[in-house]
Amino acid sequence: MNDNDANHRLDVISASEQTEAGNYFVSNYPPFSLWSTDHAQTAIDRFDQPGDEDVTLGMYVHIPFCRKRCHFCYFRVYTDKNKDDIRRYMDAVIDETASLASKPFVNGRRLKFVYFGGGTPSYLSDKQLHYLFEGLQSSLPWDGVDEVAFECEPGTLNAKKLTALKQMGVTRLSLGIENFDDNILEINNRAHRSKQVYAAYQWARDAGFEHINVDLIAGMLGETEDNWKRCIDQTLRLDPDAVTIYQMEVPFNTTIYKRMKEEGRLAAPVAGWSTKRRWVREAFEAMEAAGYEISSAYTAVKDAKRVRFAYRDELWAGADMLAVGVSSFGHVGGVHYQNHHDIEPYVSSVLGSESPIYRALPVNDEELFVRQWVLQLKLGRIERGPFVKRFGIDPFERFADTLREYEASGHLSIDDDQLTFTRDGLLQVDRLLHAFFLPEHRGVRYA
Repeated sequence: MNDNDANHRLDVISASEQTEAGNYFVSNYPPFSLWSTDHAQTAIDRFDQPGDEDVTLGMYVHIPFCRKRCHFCYFRVYTDKNKDDIRRYMDAVIDETASLASKPFVNGRRLKFVYFGGGTPSYLSDKQLHYLFEGLQSSLPWDGVDEVAFECEPGTLNAKKLTALKQMGVTRLSLGIENFDDNILEINNRAHRSKQVYAAYQWARDAGFEHINVDLIAGMLGETEDNWKRCIDQTLRLDPDAVTIYQMEVPFNTTIYKRMKEEGRLAAPVAGWSTKRRWVREAFEAMEAAGYEISSAYTAVKDAKRVRFAYRDELWAGADMLAVGVSSFGHVGGVHYQNHHDIEPYVSSVLGSESPIYRALPVNDEELFVRQWVLQLKLGRIERGPFVKRFGIDPFERFADTLREYEASGHLSIDDDQLTFTRDGLLQVDRLLHAFFLPEHRGVRYA
């Protein structure tokens, strides 16, 4: 790489601080836009081959129901389903799990983590939750599970439901608070209000969950300097076990983008990236002063020795993950895959004894190496040894030019066998990761 190339890359990184439409957060690799219906059969066939018992196995369960659709939401969610629709969906999820459990790829392997995401998993009643949990465990037991993580919207919770979730085995409860200001919650079309936040949090504490996480979003519609400071103060007063902060992005399939398009706007009506990074920096500094440790680009943890996020850590380290539910995505033995992205085709496929897998992408060893590298960089520190051992590739040599460039720009430091992002680098790590993508994967729409 010559100096002009390096300068050009840094110019691109700093060229636009306004928030434009598109995906910022890197959640997988290779990018989702490369996953294809042409490869769906590859994923289906992979389940008919044995899995590696030495590789951690987890499961993601998608619950797509919500009271309202947030203006910034880009997930597959439904706000118009009745109890019969939900029962039919749960039956499909249970049947899909039973089908996967019978496949040679699973063949008696024990789950190490289960993650319920949405949508709003806590939208389900305690009776529905009992039905779902019992159905899932009837074919794929959780007796070896280290973590059962469960996402919640505060306004859907009550003391009885939280006690039931604790008794059913949930260990990590994540409260999607996002903001404490009722006006900002309303502007962003969130269903809950601050009064429900405080009640839900106390009920969760009373129920005795092992790990309570609070989600916040820096830069929501209507966010202000003073309000953000109040959000951090209120979070610290709650004293959760972990706090996860995302910087607001505006993907193309959101209500915000729809309005932008109608108005002919390129920039979203939210804070720019430099402001959002500063807000997260201020939050992290306040949390560190209160005794938290920063465990990733998004997460502060109160007691790192006690609190672990198995779903994140195992997935980013190369675990296999079963995808259950509509639009759910997983990884099995070198193949990425995703289920049907609409509920009726998904349910009809499963209840009709057909695979719901809609698209997939087989990945080679080099792509798996890059995937693990870019995902683990989001932890803020990384060692070369595990990559040399697993892939036979020294990442510090493989990416030497880019690493020197980022070190010179103050984004990271390298000390012998360990790389550590500076706080400035960590707060924009998703932007920096694209330089490590294989050439054929750069510039694609979704990361």
